[in-house]
Amino acid sequence: MVDDTETRLAVHEAICTERYGHIKDKLENGSARMQKIEYLLYGLMILVLLGPGAAAEFVKRFFG
Repeated sequence: MVDDTETRLAVHEAICTERYGHIKDKLENGSARMQKIEYLLYGLMILVLLGPGAAAEFVKRFFG
């Protein structure tokens, strides 16, 4: 009975460790995506605050 419990506990710990690793990877990937979105929003806020003329000039210079 003790061996069965120890085996089940070891399997449970291994599964939980693997799941935790997957969760950690997904959080790290999501963090990178959120940082990119954050920078895009900052740029958009600056363009909106400067006005439509400045935003149009920036788009012209950036895209040709």
